[in-house]
Amino acid sequence: MHKVTISKNGGYHFKGTFSGGEPGTPIYEEGTGTFHGITKPRMVVHVHSYGGEAPFFEALTKGRLLATRCTNPACEGKGSVYLPFRIYCPDCLRKMAIVDLTEKAAKTAFIHTFIVTARTGAWNKLPKPIRFLDIEIPGVCTILKGYMSGKGDPAFDMRVVPIFNTRKPTFTILDLSWVAEGTKQKDLPKGFTFALPVRKGKKK
Repeated sequence: MHKVTISKNGGYHFKGTFSGGEPGTPIYEEGTGTFHGITKPRMVVHVHSYGGEAPFFEALTKGRLLATRCTNPACEGKGSVYLPFRIYCPDCLRKMAIVDLTEKAAKTAFIHTFIVTARTGAWNKLPKPIRFLDIEIPGVCTILKGYMSGKGDPAFDMRVVPIFNTRKPTFTILDLSWVAEGTKQKDLPKGFTFALPVRKGKKK
């Protein structure tokens, strides 16, 4: 196990094992059986900082879908809502405000387009075939990429609902998926739930 924390001054503090050797595997030539050497695998933990996008990924683990909106009154794009989450407005470069789109997505999101694939990259973690989706939410000026879970096949303009990996989150985009409208909780993938209520902080 390993753990990373950040101090008040912004420094990283590491605890645990972050790298280590693994057993080598002999390499033999196919056909002749000639020995050529061994593999030298090594486990290394990379620290990937989300920076200003951290609220988006944390919210997924709490069953919420966040976007951002430009609030600069002098910007031509004032009021534009962006999802995927963008930190700065592409028009005026001002930092944008975070908005919660969870309920709106659950009520209005639909498939703009889709593709189904049985072959993926080496590091794919999704079961195949994968139903990749382009999600459109009315009032949002961008398209969100995602993938479909549950039963059924995707279709153009099909209404879909966001679901969230809240039980054992990965803190990646894989914590967000989509299912056909009308899907029951019992038909969701293990660990996933529908949107959760906003968690209010304790009163001081």
